[in-house]
Amino acid sequence: MVSDTTDDEPVLDVGEFYQLVTAHLEAGFGRRRPHWVRGEIAKVYEKGHVYVDLVDAGSASSDTKRPVLNAHCWATPWAPLKRRLASEGVALKAGMVVSFLGYVDVYAPQGRLGFSILEIDVEGLLGDVARRRQELIARLREEGLLDQNRRTELSAVPLRVGLVASPGTEGYNDFTSQLIRSGFSFRVTLVKTLVQGEGAPPQIVAALRALEGAGVDVICVVRGGGSKGDLACFDDETVARAIALSAIPIFTGIGHTGDESVADLVAHTHSITPTKLGEELAALVAGWYETNVRAGAQRILESALDVLEEAENYVGERRRTMIFAVRDRLRAEERHLVSTRERLLMQTRHVMTSATQLLANQRQLLAAYNPTRRLAQGWSVVTDASGAVVTSLNNVTLGQDVRVLVSDGSFLSQVKEKGSTP
Repeated sequence: MVSDTTDDEPVLDVGEFYQLVTAHLEAGFGRRRPHWVRGEIAKVYEKGHVYVDLVDAGSASSDTKRPVLNAHCWATPWAPLKRRLASEGVALKAGMVVSFLGYVDVYAPQGRLGFSILEIDVEGLLGDVARRRQELIARLREEGLLDQNRRTELSAVPLRVGLVASPGTEGYNDFTSQLIRSGFSFRVTLVKTLVQGEGAPPQIVAALRALEGAGVDVICVVRGGGSKGDLACFDDETVARAIALSAIPIFTGIGHTGDESVADLVAHTHSITPTKLGEELAALVAGWYETNVRAGAQRILESALDVLEEAENYVGERRRTMIFAVRDRLRAEERHLVSTRERLLMQTRHVMTSATQLLANQRQLLAAYNPTRRLAQGWSVVTDASGAVVTSLNNVTLGQDVRVLVSDGSFLSQVKEKGSTP
C-alpha cells in the first residue's frame, strides 16, 4: 500500500520526473563523476558512433535475467579510441571482456538508461586478447594441430605455388618479385582475398580450401607489414584450423620481422616477411637444382674434361712419337738413298765398263765377219732380183738373172748351168 502524499509533495510530470532522475544520476554517476564498468560484450555495432551491449562477464546467454548495459561512444571520442585500439591490434568483438570508463545518461524520449563511454581500458583489453590467443594456442596444441601441417610431405621441387594474397599490395609484389628474380619456372595460382578486417578470415579460409584442389605443391599466405589490428585476422581460430588441417604444405610470410601470428605457428613453414618467404621458396628449388642438376652436370663436365685431358695427352704423346718416328725414318731413308745412290753409281760404272768391253768384243767379232773383208779376199755375194742372197742351187733357175756383188761393185749375170760341188 502506497503511503499518502502530503500537500508539500507535488505531482511530477513525466518530463519533470526524468529531470529529477537525471539530476540524481548525474550527481552520483554523471560526466563529472565517471565510473569504470566491466562486462562481456554481447553485441557491438558501429556506424560513426559505436554501440555496445554489455552483460555480466561469465553469465550464460540463456539467462533471461542477466543485466544488460546499453553503452555507446559518440563519434568524437570514439575516433581516437578506435585508432589506439587498431594500433594495438584490437577490435571490439562479441565475447570480449572489457572495462569502460563512462557516465550515465538518460534518454527520456525512449525511457532508456544508457552509458556514455569516455575511455577504454586498453591494457586490460590487450591482456584479455592475449589470454584468448594463448587459450587458442593451447587448444591447438592439445588437439595436435600445431605440428599437423608441418608433417605434410613437401614436394622436392615446389614450383606449383598457390598464393593467398591481395594482388598489387606491397607484400604480394615483394613475394612474387623474388620468384621472378630466381630464374626458375614457378607457376603461381592466385586466389585473391582480403588480408585485413573482419571480412578477411572467411575469405582466407575459402581460398585455402579452393587451392587444395588446384594441383599445387605448396600454398603461400602472404601479407605485408601493418599494425597489430591489420594482422589480427591471422590470429583467427578458423584461419588457424584451416591451415593446420590442410593436406597441402602451407608457408606463411606475414608482416615484418618480429610479427608472429597463430597462422605462423600452425603453418608448415613461416618466414619473417613476404620477401624472405619468396627467397626461401626459391632457395628450396635452387638447392634441389644444385644437388640434382648442376652437381651432376658439374661431375659430367669434370669427367669430360678429364677424358679430354687424357686424350689430349695421348694425342700429344702420339704426335711427339710420330714426329720422332718420322724424323728417324726420314734420316734412315736419307741414309738408304745415299747408300743406294752410291750402289747405283758403282753398278752403273760396272755396267758401263762391261758394256764397253762387250761392245769392243762385238766390234772385233763383227769386224772379223765383215763381208767387205771377204769380198776383198775375192769372195762374192749372189742375190736374186728381190735382193735375197742365193745360198743354194734351189734358189735359182736356169736363165734367171742374178746380181753378183764383188769388192768394188756388182754386175748382172744369167744362170746358164747348175751343177753340184765337186
